[in-house]
Amino acid sequence: MLLWCAMAEESADTTEYQAKAKRMAALEEDLLRMAQGDMAALERFYEGTKTAVYGFVLSILKHAHDAEDVMQEVYLQIYSAAGRYRPDGNPMPWVLTIAKNLALMKLRQRKRESQMTAEEAEAFLNSVAWESGVSREDSMVLRSLLLTLSAEELQIVMLHAVAGCRHREIAAMLELPLPTVLSKYRRALKKLKKQWEEGHE
Repeated sequence: MLLWCAMAEESADTTEYQAKAKRMAALEEDLLRMAQGDMAALERFYEGTKTAVYGFVLSILKHAHDAEDVMQEVYLQIYSAAGRYRPDGNPMPWVLTIAKNLALMKLRQRKRESQMTAEEAEAFLNSVAWESGVSREDSMVLRSLLLTLSAEELQIVMLHAVAGCRHREIAAMLELPLPTVLSKYRRALKKLKKQWEEGHE
């Protein structure tokens, strides 16, 4: 459950680690196949990463239509650059760096500074709920999260909880000091906990 993934402390649970390692190995295998021109591998890769990529792009652009445009560009670039990927156990930082660069390029083009609207948050949450089995109650809390966190807090939570990136990987991707990432992550979880408690009073 996405909410509990975000609120829980990082776990050394062997089963969870093995499951993540298996998912990452499958994604890396798909990248190798893409480098050989396998379009079916691109489709599998897209299905396995689309929620994390869309959430990250949307957290930067705060506009659903722009995020959808960038998503197409992200996967085209991943396909064309697959041969340059060097396996290291987790392709998500590489993928999300591509997504970040393209999202920032779009942001500079549009110079859009608006906040994510409730409708855009709803659309994203519906996609996450459909894919991850998030309950209606959790979805309501996540909606509050999307609408109340700062852009950086939202990105950090999305990268950690949805994309499975480690804090040091997030720090490198967002070009922030590791202590800053850790403090913003903790602050975001406090906000999330507060939203949850207020919703259950």
